[in-house]
Amino acid sequence: MLFKNGNNNRVYLNRTRESYLNKNIRLNIFPIFLIVVLTIIFSSTAQATHSWGSYHWARTAHPFTLKLGDNLTSKEWKSYLSQASQDWNSDPLGQSPLMTSIVTGSGGKRCSSVSGTTQVCNGTYGNNGWLGLATIYLSGDHITRGTAKMNDTYFNLDKYNNPNEKLHVMCQEVAHTFGLGHQDESGASLNTCMDYFSNTGANALNTDSTKPNAHDFEELNIIYGSHFDSTTTLASSATNPSVPSQANDEITNDPNSWGQLISQSANGRSSTYERHISNGTRVITHVYWTEEAAHRCPACDHRYDH
Repeated sequence: MLFKNGNNNRVYLNRTRESYLNKNIRLNIFPIFLIVVLTIIFSSTAQATHSWGSYHWARTAHPFTLKLGDNLTSKEWKSYLSQASQDWNSDPLGQSPLMTSIVTGSGGKRCSSVSGTTQVCNGTYGNNGWLGLATIYLSGDHITRGTAKMNDTYFNLDKYNNPNEKLHVMCQEVAHTFGLGHQDESGASLNTCMDYFSNTGANALNTDSTKPNAHDFEELNIIYGSHFDSTTTLASSATNPSVPSQANDEITNDPNSWGQLISQSANGRSSTYERHISNGTRVITHVYWTEEAAHRCPACDHRYDH
């Protein structure tokens, strides 16, 4: 439409220009808004989602308490278990569905697993390349028993014999038996014991990564907060909770008992093995290797490369 009146013509042009500018502003802002939203979503998901498969203890209510059997041989190791238990019981929001309590161990020198509990042990398990070993026994996706072992063959060496490295490994191996995996395996510190930061060498006095962080408690709520089970696999209700399992069912410090290698981190410090035993139980073992074992051959099965 043509306007003979010059004033009307100017009004029309101004409105057209304003409409064009507003449209371009909206088009330019939308991608920025979308990027911000996606960044928040994916960063939150990457940090908070670190369950170990879909494995969890069966329980009929929460919070519930997992008993940690103390089979440790020194006051020092007992203090690290006590600290780890306290840290996992200290959700800053007070909403954790899982609590721990330390009880007298029933695993003995072999650190045999005991129904409904996690048995925690240390020992000189030999020059086999691993610092920490966590094993869970499964009926379906339900954890029925677990063990966490610390290898003093390496923790007695100057490199690994410091409180922060010991607490880091204790905190992590115990938590694997909750059903938690790693937040990060690169070696960077996310300030959680569920990462692979090494508190050795120049970092020996660094207390980063020695306790859980907020995302660990978020993940526990993801695992346990969304449903209940019709029964429980916890010791308070499990059959004969104080009786160790049969020897032929046990995952030991002998690497041949771990089964098949099913996954390994890119840097070689973390491996997961799976074995099926005679009664239909599936057994998953997580191995935390020494830096030396990982550096020799990151892609190798470290059971056979030393």
